[in-house]
Amino acid sequence: MAAVEGNTRGFIWNFCFGLFFGCCITYATVKFSRLNELRSSHVQKFDSVSNNGEALRQPDGHVIVDDTNRVLESELKHFQDSHHHNFVGQDALAQVLYDKVRVLCWIMTGPQNIDSKAVHIFATWGKRCNKVIFISSEPSDKVPIVKVATKEGRDFLWQKTRGAFQHIYDNFLDDYDWFLKADDDTFVIVENLRYFLSSYTPDTSIYFGHKFKRFVMQGYMSGGGGYVTSRIGVKNLVEIAFKDPSTCWGMDKKGGAEDVEIGKCFENAGVVAGDSRDSLERNRFHPFQPEAHLDPKGLPDSFWYWDYIYYPRNEAIPAILEIKENLENEFPFYSQL
Repeated sequence: MAAVEGNTRGFIWNFCFGLFFGCCITYATVKFSRLNELRSSHVQKFDSVSNNGEALRQPDGHVIVDDTNRVLESELKHFQDSHHHNFVGQDALAQVLYDKVRVLCWIMTGPQNIDSKAVHIFATWGKRCNKVIFISSEPSDKVPIVKVATKEGRDFLWQKTRGAFQHIYDNFLDDYDWFLKADDDTFVIVENLRYFLSSYTPDTSIYFGHKFKRFVMQGYMSGGGGYVTSRIGVKNLVEIAFKDPSTCWGMDKKGGAEDVEIGKCFENAGVVAGDSRDSLERNRFHPFQPEAHLDPKGLPDSFWYWDYIYYPRNEAIPAILEIKENLENEFPFYSQL
């Protein structure tokens, strides 16, 4: 009986091992085949770019666009090919876009948050920006501070925001293409941001973020979600809106919602509030912590956010939960994995 039990146990172990090994081989084979399929489709996509419409090189020679101000995919393909000996796949594209889509990141912070927040941005995703600066009322030797002559607190956020844009205009406008505003509790995947922005030219008067529909006719971008402005957008903001107190608050104003007020200034300066959603109409900018957006119940239906969002509600997780539910119904053991 012991020998029979031992043989049975050995058979079960061998069967489980074989099943596990077979699943691994199948997964690897499917993954590799899918990777080759995607790579092939991307190459075909790049090679099939239409030649209709003459390509336009911007005056600064920085990027080639078509007559709709879209960067030519053939140009990105060219850069991928020319850098292939140093980089592979997404790393190659990220390195190319680092030089082609120059992003200055400016972070709203304060003396009380330097050690707890600002230094960590400076040590992590801030390094992936072409340049990062921090806007504060006091200097610091731990992060690069741009000191704005104002006080700290919500009543002075407008002054800090306007002062930051003025400083960028005065000192960095010609050195970078896009200017990202973020708070010191924000995390940004800068490579994804560049990839998104690579479809636009910085010589278009536009800005992107998490779009709200209240208070501003064209909508405005949530300050908590961060927003990114083109070079011409900053130029028009300062040269048009900032010079007209009737259309844009001056530095003497206090209180209010700084994202709403800057949204009004952008609209009055002719800076378009762009659509930053992906091909599945999902948001790329998020104003709350990840779990609030990932969990379908993360934000109550009565929460003010749902009355503010510009576009129809479209979260990714419900689709994932539906897939999970279908798997559990079809394969009962899946729920125990």
